[in-house]
Amino acid sequence: MDRPISALALALLINISTIGAFVVSPSKLAFSPGVATRTASLSSSLDMAAEKTYKKVFVAGGSRGVGRHIVDKLIAKGSEVVALVRKEDALQELNALEGVTAIKGDAFDYKTVEGAMDGCDAAITTLGQGNVPQGEKRVDYEGNSNVIEAAGILGVTRLILVTSIGCGSSKEAAPPSVFEVLKDTLAAKERAENLLIKYYTNMNWTIIRPGGLKSEHATGNAVLTEDSMAIGTINREDLANLAVRALGSAATERKILSAIDPTITSAVNSEGREVEEFVLA
Repeated sequence: MDRPISALALALLINISTIGAFVVSPSKLAFSPGVATRTASLSSSLDMAAEKTYKKVFVAGGSRGVGRHIVDKLIAKGSEVVALVRKEDALQELNALEGVTAIKGDAFDYKTVEGAMDGCDAAITTLGQGNVPQGEKRVDYEGNSNVIEAAGILGVTRLILVTSIGCGSSKEAAPPSVFEVLKDTLAAKERAENLLIKYYTNMNWTIIRPGGLKSEHATGNAVLTEDSMAIGTINREDLANLAVRALGSAATERKILSAIDPTITSAVNSEGREVEEFVLA
């Protein structure tokens, strides 16, 4: 029997179900006073001058949601983008953009992933599927592991993996009721993280774990933090901006970072716990 999911669980479910797919109306989420950050001014820490721009970036999950925003932001920075998509409408939409090559294929197929990534010098994956029938493959692990393996084989040493708060060292940050509902999806994402960390020691990876996702306009106030107990909410466009900025920041290499927006009030951090911002520059 399906169990009702509280607004609290839904806030994180938006993220880990499929980072690119779900849109939630603000009226369906109830939030109380949110998290604060202890940091220098945002404008000083988000200095784009020091960031590296990669020539050609592979994006898995680029057809919608966070991944779609990432595609736009990479183009704006002057990168070429190769996006792996499953649907014909997404293929046509992305191929209509200057600087984008969309390739139709399934992330479950390793050879397709490797063929699409060939020639790229960096990769970002936002793949996520959410709850699936027991025993079926999860793109959260299977798809992400194909991206990771292809990057290793092809010598694409710079990779951003977007997972979720509730994975690994951030497990305790997720409320128990949320973790229980989403534990299988979180476990699959954590397996992908562990694969990357343990076996791809020559790769300059960055793992970004967002909290609950919303689909409103970017606030420009979202932050990355090394605080594994950070919890909160973030808009998809802000997460995309942080992911692209992290890609170009050498400071984020081999770092595991949580992503939240301290200006969005959140029931998961009603006490307003402070976190320290990770400075990208």
